[in-house]
Amino acid sequence: MSVISNLEYLQQLYEIDDHEWLLANIELLKQRKFNDVDLENLIEELESLAKRDKHQVKSLLEQIIRHLLLLNFWKSEYEKNKNHWRAEIRSFRIQLKDRLTTNLSNYLSSILADIYHDALGYVQEKTGFTVSFPSECPHTLEQLLDVDFLG
Repeated sequence: MSVISNLEYLQQLYEIDDHEWLLANIELLKQRKFNDVDLENLIEELESLAKRDKHQVKSLLEQIIRHLLLLNFWKSEYEKNKNHWRAEIRSFRIQLKDRLTTNLSNYLSSILADIYHDALGYVQEKTGFTVSFPSECPHTLEQLLDVDFLG
């Protein structure tokens, strides 16, 4: 009968119950038992977490831009949809504020043009290419994040 090491146990646990695996690794870190930590899977999880955070803030900012574009440029639908669009903008801004860090803010700033391009493509499709939207983002990141700014 072979005895498995703590590391082997953690690696097996990772495949079975990732929450329990996480709690076990947290406890090892707290106890400063660094040699027992499942570093390979921990690194993978941390990389995944970083990607997930970036994806979330990027997606929320894109939603803000989409709704601002619709609010400010889709005049034929303005009266019918303005309250919905404003409420969505506020909701996305609150969600974004709760997730935003300095690093994630810098990330958004560095890809704002790409996010705008994606949002623009969406609103062009949604409006059937009947609305003339700006080809470049007409707002700064600060304006986009400002809870009271509506363009």
